[in-house]
Order: sequence, then structure tokens, then C-alpha cells
Amino acid sequence: MKEASATEVKNKLGQFLDAALVEPVMVKKSGRPSVVILSYAEYERLQSVEDAYWGERARSAEQTGFVGTEETMRRIRERLDAEA
Repeated sequence: MKEASATEVKNKLGQFLDAALVEPVMVKKSGRPSVVILSYAEYERLQSVEDAYWGERARSAEQTGFVGTEETMRRIRERLDAEA
């Protein structure tokens, strides 16, 4: 991953935007990692990976069963009563 200071990025934004099309660019502020610039294609890829992960978690919950609204509220009330 390419790295640059915030000042470098400010002064050469176009160059770093072009670089981010090839690989992510970590921007450091005061010597510490602050943000990462990445291509829109990479952003979309990461979003689809996350969507697939949560979709699989939801499918798994449906198959193994999950607690409904009424049971959830009952458990919350029990915990609140225990803390009181």
C-alpha cells in the first residue's frame, strides 16, 4: 500500500487519485494513519463482500432459528429488572 502525508496529498491530489486506481493510498496526518484513498471499483468490491457476509449471517440465523420480537423484549425486561 502506498503511503503519503496529508500535505503531500493536498499538494499533489491528482497524482494520488491516479495512484489509488492501482492500489490504496494510506494518508498519514501527524505521522499516524488517518484515511485510505481507494478506487471506486475497490470500494464496490468491498461493499459486495460485506453484503455477502451479512446475507450469509441472516440465512444462517433463519436456518438455525432466532429470537423474535416478543422474546427479545422479555429478555431485555429481565435484564433491566435485574439491574434495578
